[in-house]
Amino acid sequence: MSPEKKEGDGATPAGDFPVREIFYRPDRVDGLETSLRLSPIAEDDGWCDDPGDPHYNRRVKIPHPGSHEKLWRADNLYDIFIVLGHNDDPPEPGRGSAIFLHVAAENYPPTEGCVAVDFDDLVWLAQELGPETMVRVLAVAQDFPSPD
Repeated sequence: MSPEKKEGDGATPAGDFPVREIFYRPDRVDGLETSLRLSPIAEDDGWCDDPGDPHYNRRVKIPHPGSHEKLWRADNLYDIFIVLGHNDDPPEPGRGSAIFLHVAAENYPPTEGCVAVDFDDLVWLAQELGPETMVRVLAVAQDFPSPD
């Protein structure tokens, strides 16, 4: 976690973030109920993470000339994901992109900067969160064993 997020640093930004929109794979998720804007994704959807691209930190269609992340994945991590309002109003190049609340991988490994939870918990959150909801991400100091 970092209070000073930078593109590609692998850190989750600390702070309070508005909930923007929920995206989902319509071939895997059906009947999701929420008061948030709900948008299906398609195989040609991506998210631009190229600080030099005019579409930085925005949804794009693939193929896209700038660096981007594919939203339609073989795994289930983006079957449902909630876009958190980090560096998006307006985006500042290099301050981080694609900060999502998404499905956690098995055994909860670290993400590349997102927040990940169990699929059922994410469905519950989608039902409970509203347009005024803020998500608080805290940077917590941890003691790690020193590499001897």
